[in-house]
Amino acid sequence: MPKTYEEINEKIKKGEVVVATAEEMIGIVEQEGVKKAAQKVDVVTTGTFGPMCSSGAFLNIGHTKPRMKIQKAWLNNVNAYAGLAAVDLYIGATEMPEDDPLNKVFPGEFKYGGGHVIEDLVAGKDVHLKAIAYGTDCYPRKELNTWIRLEDLNEAILTNPRNAYQNYNCAVNLSNKTIYTYMGTLMPRLGNANYSCAGQLSPLMNDPYYRTIGIGTRIFLGGGIGYVIWNGTQHNPTVQRNEKGIPEGGAGTLAVIGDLKQMSADWLVGVSLTGYGASLMVGLGIPIPILDEDMAMFTAVKDEDIYTQIIDYSQSYPNLEAGSLGRVNYKQLRSGTIEVKGKKVPTASLSSYPRARKIANILKEWIKQGKFLLAEPAQLIPSADSGLTFKLLKERPLK
Repeated sequence: MPKTYEEINEKIKKGEVVVATAEEMIGIVEQEGVKKAAQKVDVVTTGTFGPMCSSGAFLNIGHTKPRMKIQKAWLNNVNAYAGLAAVDLYIGATEMPEDDPLNKVFPGEFKYGGGHVIEDLVAGKDVHLKAIAYGTDCYPRKELNTWIRLEDLNEAILTNPRNAYQNYNCAVNLSNKTIYTYMGTLMPRLGNANYSCAGQLSPLMNDPYYRTIGIGTRIFLGGGIGYVIWNGTQHNPTVQRNEKGIPEGGAGTLAVIGDLKQMSADWLVGVSLTGYGASLMVGLGIPIPILDEDMAMFTAVKDEDIYTQIIDYSQSYPNLEAGSLGRVNYKQLRSGTIEVKGKKVPTASLSSYPRARKIANILKEWIKQGKFLLAEPAQLIPSADSGLTFKLLKERPLK
């Protein structure tokens, strides 16, 4: 019999819920079959921890005396967007300090950026705030120079437009020189291959058609509780899928939100990518309710079932050229070596599988202890039959 969110939440409240991580669900389905697994398990927990550039936080610093309508602001010398209301700011994970040399001395080190500011705030550190304004009758103050802490802010809301990418490229370099990318440093002549996905633990791999994920889904976010608020930017559910429904390239994404004051610097970590820029490592986990046998089957996905494309980042990717050097599954990637164009190539992951596993286990314990109830989404995010596709920019000549 199919289950409902209400039935599963009632089990959580009574302490009767059966929860398995996505790793554990593989073994349960292998031993007991899909039908019995669907009857036995109520929730499967997932996790991912990796760099997610499209992240940031809204901050309300509170009104100054006299009042000020901030025009420009900097947090630890990193630009914060102030084109909102008087004392609302948005700090993006990839923003850099104004005095950073960037790639003028190549490759740039990008030692500190917006992601590091967010980590410092969550860690309880003092952060320097500088702001300027042009002054008005109702907001006369023109300058502000002070220190702030997360606990002193009215609101601090992690608001990430694109997280939890459903699959992603395996990046290699066919050129004769080292290149520096958001997928890390890529050595010349197929010297290495980098990837960034938790594979069988990854949230959207365990619900490939987004049957249980949508607006209002309650999730683990940055060590606290967050919510899905929309499909993420560049959400593309129409990517080619294999016989198990798994997309064979970057597909679905999620926009998420949560209270930064609940979060932890263990799960929001600023990161520097040589020659590319700054970003934020985000910990994210989603509970998947086992509503029926199909969901039991989906949540038993294995690394060897999940394929991605091998893409050349020296020529094909930057020039938006179609084509792949082949496909590879995550079991092969995690083995440490893959074969590309007849050459053995060492692999490395930008995301952390052990920390993804830890997130899935934390979420499992929250649910078992009755601290975390499932939230039925008000609206599911668009799936492959929605007609939604990712479009490229149509450049138009200037008049």
